[in-house]
Amino acid sequence: MRSAFRYLLAILLCGFSFVTVQAQCPARPDSGTVVKDALTLDSVNGVLNADFTMKHSVDTAGFNHYCYIYDTAKGEVEAPTLRLNQGDHLVLDVKDRIETTDEGETSGMEMDMSGAPVCGDTGTPTLASTNVHFHGLNVPPVCHQDDVLTTLIQPNKPAFRFDMQIPKDEPPGLYWYHPHIHGFTEFQVNGGAAGALIVEGMEKVRPEVKGLTQRVFTIRQQYLVPWIPGPYQLTINFQVAASPSFPAPIIQMKPGEKQFWRVVNATIQDFMPLQVWFNGNPQKLEVIALDGYPLSKPRTQETILVPPAGRAEFIVQAPPEGTQAEFISLGYSTGPTGNPDLEQELGSIQLTSDDGTQTAATKPAQPGPPVTTENIKFADLEKQKPTTLRKLYFSEEFGGTNGPIQFYITVDGQKQKVFEANEKPVITTHVGAVEDWIIENHALETHAFHIHQIHFLLLEVDGKPVPTELRDTYEIPFWEGPGHPYHSIKGRFDFRDPTIAGTFVFHCHILLHEDLGMMHKILVLPKEE
Repeated sequence: MRSAFRYLLAILLCGFSFVTVQAQCPARPDSGTVVKDALTLDSVNGVLNADFTMKHSVDTAGFNHYCYIYDTAKGEVEAPTLRLNQGDHLVLDVKDRIETTDEGETSGMEMDMSGAPVCGDTGTPTLASTNVHFHGLNVPPVCHQDDVLTTLIQPNKPAFRFDMQIPKDEPPGLYWYHPHIHGFTEFQVNGGAAGALIVEGMEKVRPEVKGLTQRVFTIRQQYLVPWIPGPYQLTINFQVAASPSFPAPIIQMKPGEKQFWRVVNATIQDFMPLQVWFNGNPQKLEVIALDGYPLSKPRTQETILVPPAGRAEFIVQAPPEGTQAEFISLGYSTGPTGNPDLEQELGSIQLTSDDGTQTAATKPAQPGPPVTTENIKFADLEKQKPTTLRKLYFSEEFGGTNGPIQFYITVDGQKQKVFEANEKPVITTHVGAVEDWIIENHALETHAFHIHQIHFLLLEVDGKPVPTELRDTYEIPFWEGPGHPYHSIKGRFDFRDPTIAGTFVFHCHILLHEDLGMMHKILVLPKEE
């Protein structure tokens, strides 16, 4: 289990304090009602312009809410879905309006970043600071694009502008955005600060989805206090999932209808084996894409395991009338020192002839050359010869009977250490490199490996070849203990694109682990002459 002692110690060391704040986040949907997709913001003439405000409030049950707010003529909307095409520009102005104490001091756990370069506002990062990570997008790790190491947005300062171009060969698929202030990521994502981002064109690569009604489901997770183990809520598009205290959310479909579901696992730590049940029996799901990358060929399976931060896009066919249908996340064992991920009904599928609550079907295809799995980023990666082989491993340090007290990700041959804001990169490579990495898990807890800026080609699991697919996040199961081998994955990492030159990070996407140091930097230098 994750030690309550460790969390309380971290709070004391970092000077955490609770404050009373004014209600600022919008009311979230009533339980047991029809699940609606988030408001969609589409690019216009190649540009998507939007203004977001990060706010914070505490609801009547004591849950902290953090919210990306978009103002419309009808009022405030939380966490819109951003839809862009390949080659479009995203221009996003973000203001931080998280409340402060009466004395004017920001609340939260302060982290020392003195001496580190700052993009945006100056000052010490706190729980009231924020920024934005565009998870999965293959865009530059530089100021005003997807830099999480130095970008700082402070309360009550002018808006910070993100301005980036979606690569013209970006894989069409589902991505997402969320805060990534080191030390505080878990708190803000636990409060709901996350939204979907879609790069259009999936129907050009996978015609199976053409004309289907799309549903975008963002699965979030909320603990009353994120760093203390205990009961938690899963939500689907902010509606609390079924539990003894709450009725099931309602997902509407016509009898026999096919829909294209695009699911983001925006939880802070849950591994989610997704299924759709008809009368208690799991059904075949047609998997189209994982982590925003279309599969070279769709496949059918009953269970789709989506780790924290992963995405799954699949076709669901509704049953005939008279069938009880449910959208389920099964239980998942994360190991002796992990939290249990419990089975939960995410939604009850209601068969109806009324399509008035459905979202629009796939947008009309954009003009331009066809998109195929042969002309999107990383398409030829399997054919490339690796220039380097590296080995990394997850590990945990124990504190007596209190469970793990420190988390590490280490390059083999280097000393175990936690991430520090001013650390030197633990890996240095060059534009043009293609590297194979073996990542092992030496811990008694499952971890989720994630790297920024690129996808990697999954080659092997536990030393055995697997059907190759591009991912940006992948689970590595827990070590069963002495006498058992370490579980591992092997992936091919592509650093050929000069636009990703710079410094970025890789880490475990259990957000507490990331916040407590299970993360390090990689530096990609310009191409060697």
